[in-house]
Amino acid sequence: MRIADKFTVVRIIAAPIFFVLYFFPWAGHSAAVSVFVLIPFLAFAEFTDFLDGYFARKFNQVSDFGKLFDPFADVMLHLTTFFCFVLDGYMLPIIFLLIFFREMGMNFVRLVAAKKGVAIGARKGGKFKTVLYVVTGFYYLIWESCFRLNVHVEDCSQVLTIVGFVLSGLCLIASYFSFIDYLVHFKTVLKGEK
Repeated sequence: MRIADKFTVVRIIAAPIFFVLYFFPWAGHSAAVSVFVLIPFLAFAEFTDFLDGYFARKFNQVSDFGKLFDPFADVMLHLTTFFCFVLDGYMLPIIFLLIFFREMGMNFVRLVAAKKGVAIGARKGGKFKTVLYVVTGFYYLIWESCFRLNVHVEDCSQVLTIVGFVLSGLCLIASYFSFIDYLVHFKTVLKGEK
């Protein structure tokens, strides 16, 4: 397996590990877990997205596997983190559900294209959406870390809630705009035209 693909696999494995660490029985009672484990762990997992792209370009290892599984790894990690924040009451379930539907729809589009011999690579809209996902994920995780550290944010909780709602709303909007962009750009492939 190429080194770029190994980083992609690391990100896929990191998703369930993050979930376990986030909800492990002692996690909610230990600020150290959040500050010294969860935040660095998520930062490393997100950094592997840069690393797989970097090594793929550096060693000319761009492959159909990478084009298919890199976005799948992103989806696994981001949906897992968002699900944690839904369960903890930070993200609205309806926003998560709509993002989930988009991501499943995009995976279906990739599978249809792959069946026709076309690997759909990342486009600018998809990359921008991913940046918003990352920012939103860290925003909620830092908020949760403050709670675990007993940092009192009650005075600005309304502002924090609004900012979180705006960020997750932007994620939702960007996800569907990029989805439409993919459908338009690859419509000939999806229709079976040459």
